[in-house]
Amino acid sequence: MRLSTRIALWAAAVVPLLVVLAGLLLLPLVGRDLRHQQDARLGERAAALLPSVRALVAADSKGRPKVEQNQQRKVVDAALDLGVRVTGTDGGVLLSVGPQPDGPEGASALPTEPGGGPVTVRDHGTSWRVLTWAVGGNGRGSGSGLLQVIAPTGPADRQAAAVRRRVLLVALVSAPVAALLGFALAERATAPLRRLSRRAAGLDPAAAPAGPTGPTGPGSPESPGSSGSPGGHGFLPERTGTAEVDELSSALALLLTRYDEQARRTAQALDTARAFSADASHELRTPLMSLRTNLDVLAAHPDLPADDRDEVVAELRQDHARLLDLLTALSTLARGDLVQLDAFQPVDLAELVDAAAEEARRRHPGTVFAVHAPAELRVFGWESGLRIMLANLLGNAAVHGGADGAPARVAVRLAAEGAQARLTVDDNGPGVPPEDRAAVFQRFHRRRDSPGSGLGLTLVAQQAALHRGTVALTSPPDGTGCRAEVTLPLPRPDAPTLELPARRDWLSGPGR
Repeated sequence: MRLSTRIALWAAAVVPLLVVLAGLLLLPLVGRDLRHQQDARLGERAAALLPSVRALVAADSKGRPKVEQNQQRKVVDAALDLGVRVTGTDGGVLLSVGPQPDGPEGASALPTEPGGGPVTVRDHGTSWRVLTWAVGGNGRGSGSGLLQVIAPTGPADRQAAAVRRRVLLVALVSAPVAALLGFALAERATAPLRRLSRRAAGLDPAAAPAGPTGPTGPGSPESPGSSGSPGGHGFLPERTGTAEVDELSSALALLLTRYDEQARRTAQALDTARAFSADASHELRTPLMSLRTNLDVLAAHPDLPADDRDEVVAELRQDHARLLDLLTALSTLARGDLVQLDAFQPVDLAELVDAAAEEARRRHPGTVFAVHAPAELRVFGWESGLRIMLANLLGNAAVHGGADGAPARVAVRLAAEGAQARLTVDDNGPGVPPEDRAAVFQRFHRRRDSPGSGLGLTLVAQQAALHRGTVALTSPPDGTGCRAEVTLPLPRPDAPTLELPARRDWLSGPGR
């Protein structure tokens, strides 16, 4: 059942009920007002009759019939449509005119003493309002005459009955009228909902463009809540003037945007998994074949001389280490492509540099590392990613930074320069020719004699991009060796903490 139909049925049921309830509250008030009007009329008429009735009672008590007759005529003329009953001081009825209880039961029901106000008496199913006043004598009823002004309650009852009928009529008429009005108002009120429903029903997930792959950060064009593109769903909230509909429209747009974002993340994760599998199968082919060859040699020549056997075992160890390094680097590269903004937090970069230098000294005991860093320098970043970047920078300098068989000497400097943190890693090696400095950050780019996987500097470039920084290879100031320079933005209170790149495909995209 449509919402407008439900509202119309509820209106048809509730409005008449409210009318009846209002009538039930109103009818006692109307009856009371009618009685007050009737009582006020009785009091006014009694006050008008009182002088003539006093003269009538006095004439009766003094035995003056002519005066009595004259006063009776005055009372009759003033009674009009009300009943008047006058009782003398001896209890006898001096005058009885107009409508009043005429049966013995009704007459006996009339008050015999003056009261404080009108009272109701009944005679043969008919109700009467009676106002009794004392006249003459001591004025307190005993030995006094009585004036009784009487009026039937029928007119007031008929008016109350008419009001009751009108209430019922209004209740009957209000049912269809309320249903029609409720339906019309509900149709108008639900029109924005119907339009929103048609727009939502018209969305075609199959037609939505894939959009740029990769998660987004706050403030990027694809992030929820930004003022840019709504994403692949093409649904934009519109202002209808109805708060509830506008809130629902905004919530639906946000939900679809988050759905698109999750779809992009899922697609990127699948691309990353495919790239990981393809790169692993391609890059592992050579070391695996070498492993197989060396294992076949050991199996085919159990009596191989000790020196030859040691050489084969050493090659097996090297191939195993290369396999392990390659898988670790590919896994780390995939982690960087899939990292989310909630992994970022304030990090002390100076502390990470000191820790990375200590680890490098342990891994490369023949290399001399000199670190120059402040006591504290905080950036907003992914701690694991920054550790990966520092480990690869120092490891690359240790492996390639030596010259003429001499151990490498690596100088690490960290300082804050304006709104950036600047990290330099200098070595005394042969350096990198200017024409090759951009290519070293591409995947699997390495020298012929390099023992690495060709992904170390790619990981450095990936982490610099994730942190909205830069990385470049140059020459040290003295012109000898190689300098790797990384700049990272420092946190600013007047700017967003971090915005992740809109596109991250260091593993699944083309080589860089």
